[in-house]
Amino acid sequence: MSRQTTKKRQQVRMGGPMGGMGTGEKAKDFKGTVKKLIKYLSDFRWQMLMVLVFAIGSTIFAIASPKILGGATNQIVDDYANMKAYEAITSKLPKGVSLPAGTTGADILNRLPNKSEIEKQIPSSQLESIKKLDLSRRPEFHFDAIWRIIILLVGMYVLSVIFRYIQTWIMTQVTQTVTFRMRQQLSEKINRLPLSYFDKQTYGEVLSRITNDVDTISQTLNQSLSQIITSTVTVLGILVMMFSISWQMSLVALLVLPLAGGVITLIAKSSQKQFLRQQTQLGELNGHIEEMYGGHQVMRVFNGQKKSITKFSKINNRLQESAWKAQFFSGLIHPIINFISNIGYVAMTILGGWLAINGRLKIGDIQAFIQYVDQFNQPLVQVANIANILQSTAAAAERVFEFLDEPEEAVESNNLVKLSDIKGEVEFDNVVFGYKPDQTIIKGLSAHIKPGQRVAIVGPTGAGKTTLVNLLMRFYEINSGSIKIDGVDIRKMKRSDVRQMFGMVLQDTWLFNGTIRQNLMYGNPKATEEEMIKTAKEAHVDHFVRSLPGGYDMVLGEEAANISQGEKQLLTIARAMLEKAPMLILDEATSSVDTRTEVLIQKAMDKLMQGKTSFVIAHRLSTIRDADLILVVKDGNIIEQGNHETLLKQNGFYAELYNSQFAE
Repeated sequence: MSRQTTKKRQQVRMGGPMGGMGTGEKAKDFKGTVKKLIKYLSDFRWQMLMVLVFAIGSTIFAIASPKILGGATNQIVDDYANMKAYEAITSKLPKGVSLPAGTTGADILNRLPNKSEIEKQIPSSQLESIKKLDLSRRPEFHFDAIWRIIILLVGMYVLSVIFRYIQTWIMTQVTQTVTFRMRQQLSEKINRLPLSYFDKQTYGEVLSRITNDVDTISQTLNQSLSQIITSTVTVLGILVMMFSISWQMSLVALLVLPLAGGVITLIAKSSQKQFLRQQTQLGELNGHIEEMYGGHQVMRVFNGQKKSITKFSKINNRLQESAWKAQFFSGLIHPIINFISNIGYVAMTILGGWLAINGRLKIGDIQAFIQYVDQFNQPLVQVANIANILQSTAAAAERVFEFLDEPEEAVESNNLVKLSDIKGEVEFDNVVFGYKPDQTIIKGLSAHIKPGQRVAIVGPTGAGKTTLVNLLMRFYEINSGSIKIDGVDIRKMKRSDVRQMFGMVLQDTWLFNGTIRQNLMYGNPKATEEEMIKTAKEAHVDHFVRSLPGGYDMVLGEEAANISQGEKQLLTIARAMLEKAPMLILDEATSSVDTRTEVLIQKAMDKLMQGKTSFVIAHRLSTIRDADLILVVKDGNIIEQGNHETLLKQNGFYAELYNSQFAE
């Protein structure tokens, strides 16, 4: 893996306390992508509406609880104040005096000669309640009212939890269904895309859309979408409750926000730069380590240890410096924000105390207000983080939708020809093709291959040998001309039917993560065990497979480390032989085997190719001397054709190639 690839992999979401504040990757068309995503979710509109209702309900219950709890505090404080007021006033009366029912504190105060002096001694916040106090009976704590408040609070907490559970359950169902559907559509889309698409995109890019991008969308739907609803409702609800308690204290609380936001912005600018440098240098460091350990033997051969260690130290020192600065700057946020918040609390406490003394606020209200202020900061931070997450989600969704909107292979009609008895006659008639419209590679190529002929395609690198095979398999559509099999244009057949006619062995071995038996029977799952063993013996696979742990049941994954590249290629050859297709394509099929094994494989191939039209692409001309027809391709044209002896006698381009390989 290249250092650039590793670096890209390492540049993920920023870590540390400032991690959630990174801008992340942005979509090119944020609004358009969001509209597409909403339209994609339209099938789940009722579920989303239920999530909205339950999220609002759950949040409202959670928001209302502090004010109700403040009411319980006010009840206790009022009851206590009434008891103290009763004792203060009745102590002024002569002993043994009983008061008639309905006697209030105002009645007693009016009878006292020093009324004005006593009223001055009583706080103004309590004076009005004392005047209304019924002194005919001693006040008590209203435990029944407090218990009702407690039961109400417990009920609200329980309902809030139930609503949150239902909301989460519905959202999880929607998310997993959307994720499943999206991955399913992407998987089906891959099979409908022309091969030319993958010439422009790396497999890693395609894989990233199916895995990383879909996961990003899934996590946002499952977590962030619910948080958006709850955080927004929480912020609005708390603001309403705070202003309902005291608009003066609410203004003080809100004045702290821009101050805290300004500090966060200033620190974030410095911190994010350092986090970006940290991630870049971490990718560079990992790339260097991977590069050095990947080529450890070569590095030692050239005595590059000292140079490697010096480079590692330089990168490591830069990483240490940027990491220290990143953590230092981000670490300043919490103490500074706490300091600003504490100043705000002091101001609110002083103002609340002054309002309480003047009878404009109660202690329970101050308690509820402080609780609301504590709850207010968290949803604000969540909204800020979600705004950044939505940018990344929109970018991921944009890549997914771009992939789903890619032009597909032309839809095949229902009136297509299906060959029942394939003879294997192939004709290229004035074929013109280019991967790009303005760059023609195959220029008017014509050739006629008789049934059962063994055709070798030779030529220099880039001559169009593999392109010719790709056109034959309909991986690409030709610009003009025609390719016919048994007299039928392959464009009049289904692509799957055309490809089913060919068995293929490529230079790059492809074996999936499964048992050897599953890999061998991949092209012919109906083959019997006896047929598989017989084919394995003919391909000289059986003897080394039986020496492996598990034999044919050994899983070709991490356990395949003890299988050589040549043995893997033997397995792919055996797989093609077992498929029993009427025609064959062999692209450097024996390039990874030793000379002795190559001779054995050639014998097996000779038997395999008997009576089948076979196309062999080879650079080693010694492997195709027995071909019935050799097509010499150069610059997209067949410049020579014939058998080995005929082409040598012509003393042309083929003779030149052959002699360059075998000249003494």
